[in-house]
Amino acid sequence: MTGLESYLDSFDAEPGYLDWAAFGPLSPSVRAEAQADAELLGAGRTSGIDLVFARADEARALLAELLDTTVEHVTLQASTSHGLQQAIYGLSGGILISSREFPSLTVTAQRASALGGAEPYWFDPAGGFVTPEAVRDALTDDITAVAVSLVDYRTGYVADLTALRDVIGDRLLIVDAMQGFGVVDADYSAADVVCANGYKWLRAGRGTGFASFSDRAVQRISPVLSGFTAAGGVMGSFPVAAPVEGAQAFAVTAPDHLAAARLATALREVRDAGVARIAEIVRGRASDIAAVAEEYGLPVVTPRDPQRHAGIVSLSPSPDDTAPLAAAMVNHAVAVSLRSGLVRIGAHAGNGAESLRMLTDALAEFAGSRRI
Repeated sequence: MTGLESYLDSFDAEPGYLDWAAFGPLSPSVRAEAQADAELLGAGRTSGIDLVFARADEARALLAELLDTTVEHVTLQASTSHGLQQAIYGLSGGILISSREFPSLTVTAQRASALGGAEPYWFDPAGGFVTPEAVRDALTDDITAVAVSLVDYRTGYVADLTALRDVIGDRLLIVDAMQGFGVVDADYSAADVVCANGYKWLRAGRGTGFASFSDRAVQRISPVLSGFTAAGGVMGSFPVAAPVEGAQAFAVTAPDHLAAARLATALREVRDAGVARIAEIVRGRASDIAAVAEEYGLPVVTPRDPQRHAGIVSLSPSPDDTAPLAAAMVNHAVAVSLRSGLVRIGAHAGNGAESLRMLTDALAEFAGSRRI
């Protein structure tokens, strides 16, 4: 059995679960790893504790491989937001952000500004799509960084990181990869900071955040939120030691090693299956969902270009249709989310024909109630 086949066979969530953009049910391997590592930490044996603690280095090595960087450029974080705070609080100058971005970006930028840090430059691109053209038109000389989601949480639009890099020049490119990491074959080398978490598409659970920092990011971002481990972990030193060199300067304390073990397990599954192959399957699932939605007369706001969408398909029902559509989903045991007035469907590679059939039945019921 190939790595991809094993990966696809590992999906055991209930049919009809199409809410991966909100939460990813833990994979069997992740669940088994969590239980085994908890037992090791409970036994009080030094060898077992050391084994679990070593999973943090393993997770960073796998992340470096998937992010096309080196281990020295990767840190483990408590969440995506923690990584973004490390990056944005240490910026100076202006930071360009769409006003429609997820709050992990907008709130962090606003809070940083309130403390006298980087000044947010808000813009409102058409449809909320942060295209290279929209960014080019919004750039000013005062802007030193651009922040963007790899995948827009509302519409599923996938940003073109390579093209954005070409547009912004040597400005920093900060990427929230939460909705795409593991299911989008992105050019992460174009970004200076990449932050994400494993609790959605990676199926690793909460607490599995991480961030990577390029050499340029390390040089230009002040590690103002760095903590004890970022000072080299020296006990009782005074004066207080300066942050270590490199990405580890953007760490606060030692990682949650149980979370790191879950993350390492999930990353290995993705690495062995191949991100490009996973991405192709996920795009196919999303395309099938969009086609069914359009068949039943529901507007799809997600781009249909395969290179510009990932696993999220968002529908834009009229206000009068939202409640009947939600009821039909519940009646047919289809799990989706409502985000900013849009019905958001998040399909993963492991969603099979049964999930699509259940969704089709729900949409058929909705369409029938419309005619009545």
